[in-house]
Amino acid sequence: MGGNTFGSIFRLTTYGESHGPALGGVIDGCLPGVALGEADIQRELDRRRPGAGGLTGTARKEPDAVRLLSGIFEGETTGTPIAFVIENTDQRSRDYEAAKNLLRPGHADGTYLAKYGRRDYRGGGRASARETAARVAGGAVAAAMLAPYGIEVVAYTVEFGGIPAAAIDPAGAADRPFCAPDPAVIPAWEARAKEAMARGDSLGGIVEVVATGVPAGLGEPVFDKLDARLAYGLMGIGAVKGVEIGSGFAAARATGSTNNDPIVSPPETNNAGGILGGIANGQPVVARAAIKPIPSIALTQRTTDIFGAPAEIVVGGRHDRSAIPRVVPVVRAMVLLVLADLWLAQRVLTA
Repeated sequence: MGGNTFGSIFRLTTYGESHGPALGGVIDGCLPGVALGEADIQRELDRRRPGAGGLTGTARKEPDAVRLLSGIFEGETTGTPIAFVIENTDQRSRDYEAAKNLLRPGHADGTYLAKYGRRDYRGGGRASARETAARVAGGAVAAAMLAPYGIEVVAYTVEFGGIPAAAIDPAGAADRPFCAPDPAVIPAWEARAKEAMARGDSLGGIVEVVATGVPAGLGEPVFDKLDARLAYGLMGIGAVKGVEIGSGFAAARATGSTNNDPIVSPPETNNAGGILGGIANGQPVVARAAIKPIPSIALTQRTTDIFGAPAEIVVGGRHDRSAIPRVVPVVRAMVLLVLADLWLAQRVLTA
């Protein structure tokens, strides 16, 4: 119960709310002897932190400075739980007072109220995307553990505001606006963002994530398939409304002769996304996540108050205009958490 822990062997438990004093997590199951320091985690947090979204980012400024509380000694993991905390320093809860009795369309206000009989109206509380900072920290630890074994994960935006990137060159994407894999598409994405912002609206997009070095055999039949766990992990991100593996939905429009990957060396295609029968086949693992538009928009929307009366709302507060690019490191982190968990399971199996 609770749904605040992810993983079976490599486990991340997160805590905290958007407008509480802090958020953070506890990681259990990390191998001892992994080189790790706060700077390794901070590097990834800086890509996700409020204020790092560029044109589409929120005005909220959080340093997201991570502090490691346990599990590290002399620059290496000890094998014991790794606890960390990230302080909230720029809350402005007064922005939510005027609409505290209104349910915001596209948000979890009504569902949290139905489940718990109460809700934290200050930025969504636990349902806020602010919670994902702890996931990024957990993913950074997973990355440090997997890197010596050659497993690496990259993520980038392949579509924004309905405009796809024409070319995919992941090198340098993390340092480009929108985490774009194609520099040529950036002006079109900027124009699309400005257009939506001028209307007070928001935009979504698609993030692709690729894991290389994943050993063949990773994944558990039948219910813990690698692709099933990836879909579970990615769908756990609040902004994600769809997940594809490999050719994804395009496979539904293909034939077997065109969708099957010939088993040749070197591989010619990867429609399976590096996974067959739920188990890694040694090719790069490829997934895509559909990111919905941010529901907090500066337009009048019809709603209901908590007493059931019809009302209208213009959502106040400081919000991103799109989850892209700040969601990109979150997508990467969730894939890393899945791989770390299943890699440890495989390590136990083959020991």
